[in-house]
Amino acid sequence: MSANRPDDPKTLVSTDWLAAHLKDPDLRIFDASWYLPDMCRDPKAEYAAGHIPGARFFDIDEISDARSELPHMAPPIEKFMSRMRAMGVGDGHQVVVYDGLGLFSAARVWWLFKLMGQHNVAVLDGGLPKWLADGRHTTKADPIIRDRHMTVKPETHRVRDVTEVARAAKLGDHTIIDARPAARFRGEADEPREGMRSGHIPGSQNVFFRDLLNGDGTMKTPDALRTVFTDAGVDLQKPAITTCGSGITAAILSLALERIGKTDHALYDGSWSEWGMYADLPIATGA
Repeated sequence: MSANRPDDPKTLVSTDWLAAHLKDPDLRIFDASWYLPDMCRDPKAEYAAGHIPGARFFDIDEISDARSELPHMAPPIEKFMSRMRAMGVGDGHQVVVYDGLGLFSAARVWWLFKLMGQHNVAVLDGGLPKWLADGRHTTKADPIIRDRHMTVKPETHRVRDVTEVARAAKLGDHTIIDARPAARFRGEADEPREGMRSGHIPGSQNVFFRDLLNGDGTMKTPDALRTVFTDAGVDLQKPAITTCGSGITAAILSLALERIGKTDHALYDGSWSEWGMYADLPIATGA
């Protein structure tokens, strides 16, 4: 990365950084690829066909709260700890997460680690496409796994539930940022999930997640990110709540906010999958 976009093992690292650290004994890599149904892609099959050396597969849908009817909600602490131990990830490890689209679902896993109090975690800028474009190799080999204990100290300020979001929307004391495409935000396009109303949380601002990325799937510079937010009407002086369709791309907003030095942000885990489902919650349409 350039001087304006330094590698940061707590937010975002380049493919050059990962290549240089690939054999570090305390490095742990996750392939956190996840795709929408209409993308017709199988992340587990793609992982088996070739992944960055040493990478484990992080199943976003499985490592979630099975008790919830909402998709891939954050898992209970015990489940997260057991899954990480089984994959040999624990205290003292530097975690790097990537996905098969460039920068999409990896940010969700970055946020999940942060929620669990794990700070040494970064997203691979540009993901697997950038890794391959740089001429770097992949493997089909499974990593050697040894148990490692993980100490989890949940940081509950990083997540918001529907009651907290409803209160914030009513009081206007937070800036609520929605990562969905503009047509869905405005209520002009149907939601991909059945039974959802169309529109957005009243008072929220729309920052389509792709507007934060360059054409190659890497994240824009901090200065450019700040401009995208302010041009969209986001008040960066207020605490932020990020939201989207089901809590995946909202994490890209969270990562971008972290990159510009804003730390008072939380993710609405239920997102529109929850808000759009309940008729008693208010919605807004239009810009």
